[in-house]
Amino acid sequence: MITWTEVSETIDMITRENLDVRTITMGISLLDCISSDPEQLRSNIYEKITTCAKDLVRVGEDISKEYGIPIVNKRISVTPAALICGSACRSIDDYISVAKTLDAAAKTVGVNFLGGYSALVSKGMTAADEMLIRSIPEALASTDVVCSSVNLGSTKTGIDMDAVRLMGEIILETAELTKEKDSLGCAKLVVFCNAPDDNPFMAGAFHGVTEADTIINVGVSGPGVVKTALEQVRGADFEVLCETIKKTAFKVSRVGQLVAREASARLGVPFGIIDLSLAPTPAIGDSVADILCEIGLEYAGAPGTTAALALLNDQVKKGGVMASSYVGGLSGAFIPVSEDQGMINAVERGALTLEKLEAMTCVCSVGLDMIAVPGDTSASTISGIIADEMALGMVNSKTTAVRIIPVIGKGVGDTVEFGGLLGHAPIMPVNPFSCEAFISRKGRIPAPIHSFKN
Repeated sequence: MITWTEVSETIDMITRENLDVRTITMGISLLDCISSDPEQLRSNIYEKITTCAKDLVRVGEDISKEYGIPIVNKRISVTPAALICGSACRSIDDYISVAKTLDAAAKTVGVNFLGGYSALVSKGMTAADEMLIRSIPEALASTDVVCSSVNLGSTKTGIDMDAVRLMGEIILETAELTKEKDSLGCAKLVVFCNAPDDNPFMAGAFHGVTEADTIINVGVSGPGVVKTALEQVRGADFEVLCETIKKTAFKVSRVGQLVAREASARLGVPFGIIDLSLAPTPAIGDSVADILCEIGLEYAGAPGTTAALALLNDQVKKGGVMASSYVGGLSGAFIPVSEDQGMINAVERGALTLEKLEAMTCVCSVGLDMIAVPGDTSASTISGIIADEMALGMVNSKTTAVRIIPVIGKGVGDTVEFGGLLGHAPIMPVNPFSCEAFISRKGRIPAPIHSFKN
């Protein structure tokens, strides 16, 4: 039984504390679209997406109106494109045509983003994988809502360093091709270690091959709700702190569970997972960094930040898993720089550096996210940053990621404006010393000893 107190609390969370359902994401398998004819492949893809997702946006809007719950984005994730294009696509232009088809289908059904222009190369690259990866810069420059991801490593397989080296070059090329928009293409490109098959958040969403034909995954978000709850117990001991975060995460996750169940029933599509992540926005009061400050830090990045973030991440998961039948995706706390005003403030005050962010990624949901760096950063340095983050994921058996934006024509001291949910970011300095000789080595870093569990 839902009490009036709980109803009142939920209304407050929505109206005053920035609670929202960040996304309803429909996962769609494109495996049955495979054809050896490029035109037929594109036709099959367009038909499958526009048929399966034709009611997604309307249903999301209806649920939002009926329950008064903001649902910010409606999105689609599809089978990694490298897996379905190998038979038909013989050139980079063929892959770009598929990206444009995905873009057209997404626009037809009215979603905000479509993820899955992706390749899974944790142990090595097929010809199809490599061709898709090399097509990414032009594909992202010539589409509007398509997002791309590449999984470069896993705890079981190690890290494909050839792919890591290539992705440094691809990220720089993507930045160059979209430099008129402050290298915005890189905001739609992420690399992973241990990428999950059911992540509803962009830019890393794709529909894993182990999933059903179609699925509904929901991502909830409520940094403002957690911060407000912690304000009521300011100065309390760690037990009270942890209990408050857990109880709040439970309430936030129940909202997501309700939306997921409703969307699943109305669309006739199985419910997949709830992603419990605290995903910030540029809005004042909707910041993970502000939660860390409420816990007791002057700024995110101060001594104690990693411990505070570990506490927050763990309690969010403990509270959330009791609220939903199925929890998955990334789940925890996101720390994107450009999308979190508190993180931006910390960078501008000198409290938060790239190295400290890397340490924080050991204990949070994803990794180095939406970080703007000077446009003259070398490809090998970008690859080195990626390799470090992949190693953290591999050794710690967790998902880690890098979404880094070398902003062409800008340097440390400049600010870049992305707009909307992507926010704005100060250009962060990178370590000036070279890792060229390391990145130039061929092959892969083997899996850690603790990966041998079978």
